[in-house]
Amino acid sequence: MDNSTNSKTQPINTKQQEFLARLGRERLFWDGGTGSLLQERGLKAGELPETWNLTHPEDVTAVAEGYFRAGSDIVNTNTFGANALKYQNSDEHPEYLREIIEAGVKHVKEARRRAGRENDAYVALDIGPSGKLLAPMGDLPFERAVELFGEVARIGTEAGADLILIETMSDSYEAKAAVLGAMENSDLPVLVTLVYDGSGKLLTGGTVVSTTAMLEGLGVTALGVNCGLGPDQMLPLAQDLMKYSSLPVIVNPNAGLPRSENGVTVYDVGPEEFAASMRKIAECGVHVLGGCCGTTPAHIEAMIRTCRKIPITPPTKKEDTFVTSFSQAVEIGKKPVMIGERINPTGKKRFQQALRDADIDYILTQAIEQEDSGAQILDVNVGLPGINEPEMMKNVVTRIQGITGLPLQIDASDPAALEAGLRYYNGKPMVNSVSGKKESIEAVMPLVKKYGGVLVGLALDEEGIPDTAEGRLRVADRIYEAAERYGIPRKDVVIDGLAMTVSSDSRSALTTLETIGRIRRERNGHTILGVSNISFGLPRREIVNSTFLAMALQEGLSCAIINPNNEAMMRAYLSFLALSDMDPQCMGYIEAYSGTSDDLTSRKAGRKDAAGTNGAAMTLAESVERGMPERAAEAVREALKTREAMAIVEEDLIPALDRVGKGYEKGTLYLPQLLMSAEAAQAAFAVIRDSMSGKSAAVKGRVILATVKNDIHDIGKNIVKVMLENYGYDVIDLGKDVPPEIIVDAAIENDIRLVGLSALMTTTVVSMEETIRLMREKKPDTKIVVGGAVMTAEYAAAIGADAYAKDAMETVRYADSVFGA
Repeated sequence: MDNSTNSKTQPINTKQQEFLARLGRERLFWDGGTGSLLQERGLKAGELPETWNLTHPEDVTAVAEGYFRAGSDIVNTNTFGANALKYQNSDEHPEYLREIIEAGVKHVKEARRRAGRENDAYVALDIGPSGKLLAPMGDLPFERAVELFGEVARIGTEAGADLILIETMSDSYEAKAAVLGAMENSDLPVLVTLVYDGSGKLLTGGTVVSTTAMLEGLGVTALGVNCGLGPDQMLPLAQDLMKYSSLPVIVNPNAGLPRSENGVTVYDVGPEEFAASMRKIAECGVHVLGGCCGTTPAHIEAMIRTCRKIPITPPTKKEDTFVTSFSQAVEIGKKPVMIGERINPTGKKRFQQALRDADIDYILTQAIEQEDSGAQILDVNVGLPGINEPEMMKNVVTRIQGITGLPLQIDASDPAALEAGLRYYNGKPMVNSVSGKKESIEAVMPLVKKYGGVLVGLALDEEGIPDTAEGRLRVADRIYEAAERYGIPRKDVVIDGLAMTVSSDSRSALTTLETIGRIRRERNGHTILGVSNISFGLPRREIVNSTFLAMALQEGLSCAIINPNNEAMMRAYLSFLALSDMDPQCMGYIEAYSGTSDDLTSRKAGRKDAAGTNGAAMTLAESVERGMPERAAEAVREALKTREAMAIVEEDLIPALDRVGKGYEKGTLYLPQLLMSAEAAQAAFAVIRDSMSGKSAAVKGRVILATVKNDIHDIGKNIVKVMLENYGYDVIDLGKDVPPEIIVDAAIENDIRLVGLSALMTTTVVSMEETIRLMREKKPDTKIVVGGAVMTAEYAAAIGADAYAKDAMETVRYADSVFGA
């Protein structure tokens, strides 16, 4: 894989330079909704909006012209759902996707000309989500997603768009794929807006902090939020974005919440109310304002009239340093961070064998063990002669992110393996490492610039490791200067002061400590150490290691790479926090040690090692909760030797799934972990089914699921399917883009008591309503539960649904109520 050099289509032009010069220095205004306006012009229920680029060019042009005349500086092309999954070539349309996108760009350019805005307004190529969940959670491979988005970006760039908007992304991993696809196929500015819920989280668990750090690392031009919420609900998100983003911020809310009136989707916030709410968002400094679902040229015109003269301040560079995963952000510098070192083959024969055998489960247990022991970041090194290190790095990184939300440190000396880790990582990782050597800088820094990351800089160069702190600082300065040349912020460089064994040089610890202290005091920089190196060759190494750790922490060490399972190390860390006013009321220390024995050998019982609890083999319930399919299957095989199958289901599997579900509902677990737990449960159920030798397993009931006509977005439906099956339901999955009569006929044929319908877009909710109407007419005893990004409880009731489920677990609860489970 060689993706380190972007393949782009054309150099930046005058229009783009003008846009970049204005962005963040003056307030710009985006357009509003498109689908509802096309519906007013005759877009039929379930008809694909993008097809109107070819069949109704004047209508599409008129909608865009309306926004330009209302004052919008940026207007989107009608290409939100355009990708090769939806628009496949045929004899009639040999280049269907290209036709759709080129026409979409053409119409907005023509609208700009008609409105007399060619000199001061811009055409944004609109790229929406694929409608698929990316692997390993779903079935769309990451590189295929990059390819899909890249194709759209390439065609749109060639057609003459001025910038690219990647919008309505609810999964940070898909957003990353879209950004890479765009940047590897176009030189246009790339702007990204995500969909957060009312608690400030993405569908897959990302927060404003974690996603902002990732997108900034990827090098996007601006970022923000759109859809899902009205302007009042978006205000806290706007404030958070302004707090953490160093880039211009975009806020494009819906016109409140949707409801159905006489079969038409309407929103509850009018133009003047929308403008008043947007004024508050403008006053907190947001740089680009616009609208999303339900907003019209009238909304945008009122907003511009209200917000145009509110003062704006250019974006300010934030000095916070964050390492992030799909759901967590760990700040470097606020207090010391412990990095687990155990996912590394150096000196570990069992780990080396696991790599040779591709025993990923063993590697995952090392991650679980370290998380339970208190690590905040996990180092991942899979370098071993004789294996395909890039492929192993990709597999290990993606699998670890399925079982833990801890951020990772990608650790590799092979640039290909390093790039594999960075490319497939969901978040902004630490990168271990670069040195002061010219060869190392040229190999590593372009990768960090492209993918983002917090870079570990080793204080050594072509002349080796300097003997003095002064020499190490000179190398550190060289690394800082190189990072600046490559566009890597100084705040994202962490210097390794290099702990060398004290048994061969009695002054080595003092030199390292001086280096750490001076980096902090004189360079205002962050530092890191592989602590255990200091004691190599000595007996009872943990004594030396823990004392050295405490000394380094006192000097201001930012990050320590340690074995968090070693009690002496964690004891030194936790007591240091308590003594340094970094553990309020000593609560962390008390939680770890209250009620423990006086021998100081361990923290409070209940911490788990790699096998499970207190050294025992990982139980079936733990395997499911941790998302370990192979271990779950093996635990069932072992349990079946002494227990009945249904007892295992009722006493172990269902309670474990309930705990996972409750964690997801409370926001302590996120979608990746939910789905990995479901996969582990499926593996366990498969073993149980095989063991029953033809006996019928208890089934709670049969349920039909479908994404409604002309909607290809089946992420939510697929998640619901997995959870229902794990809770004992037989699911008939009719797929996506399913006509109402197909759904109703299937319900009649199979005498179905419950149907679940999903829709992402406002333009396809009419198909959902038609399906409900037909079901009431032909099979009125069937209950219907609905969900999707555009749905609310009120909206569901208005279109005649029996229930609204905001997520998969709520669907399970409703199914249980229908079937009396």
